[in-house]
Amino acid sequence: MTVEEYQVGQLWSVAEASKAETGGGEGVEVLKNEPFEDVPLLNGKFSKGQYTHKIYHLQSKVPSIIRKIAPKGSLAIHEEAWNAYPYCKTVLTNPDYMKDNFFVKIETIHLPDRGTTPNAHGLPPEELAKRDVVHINIADDNEFLHAGDIQPSTTPSTYVSTKTGRGPLSGSWRETVEPVMCAYKLVSVHFKWFGLQKMVESYTHTQYPRLFSKFHREVFCWMDNWHGLTMEDIRAIEAKAQKELEDQRKSGTVRPCTGNDSWIMCDLLEELSTECFLQISREDLSTLTM
Repeated sequence: MTVEEYQVGQLWSVAEASKAETGGGEGVEVLKNEPFEDVPLLNGKFSKGQYTHKIYHLQSKVPSIIRKIAPKGSLAIHEEAWNAYPYCKTVLTNPDYMKDNFFVKIETIHLPDRGTTPNAHGLPPEELAKRDVVHINIADDNEFLHAGDIQPSTTPSTYVSTKTGRGPLSGSWRETVEPVMCAYKLVSVHFKWFGLQKMVESYTHTQYPRLFSKFHREVFCWMDNWHGLTMEDIRAIEAKAQKELEDQRKSGTVRPCTGNDSWIMCDLLEELSTECFLQISREDLSTLTM
């Protein structure tokens, strides 16, 4: 797909995923969705676009034992995003509990190439030295994915778009397919908690390739749902979804996560909370009020 088509497909998929995973007092709460300007991004190359502020209410998304011991506010994740497409910046925080001790920053630049730009984010030498490059092939059913992640309806290696005739993605598609684009994502993680910092930061970095792969497989295989929509269509869909989300969050039933890009912290919290829990000693557990 083209860079322009991806913008529509990504936003449509985020809106649909949010509706599917909200209900029963939990899910996505949209606080702001409005234009912004005069915010310098990517070394000043971009400065205006669409700003969103969301809260992910995740109490039921983690194991019950974690819900019982989790401090107040620790399971509400704030997401602020500056979409100055083709550049986007997303910052995830937990201001009610972790405050400045936790953040995940995801910066994305979308380019019309085959993943051949060596330093798409313009990082200085000292940051390039710390960077680990991971190539994600969304058509590879085994790369990074768990068995339960692979669904027939969202498998690019077999999907064919009725509207466009595109697909399946097979063989050396990355070298031959047209049109083509690449999403270059830069993930930075900070988790300051004695005894858990290195484990959480390392584990988060290993999980992101899986979640990025899952979401982008869906964007491609949902092409017939969003192809042909305009950005005006997308803004109307987002406005309608914002009201529906609030109604569902207040009165609907609790729904499970499905691992889309906008729900990346949901999957991570489920995984991380279990990993962190295993680090707690039996002596610590004996002092907890259950």
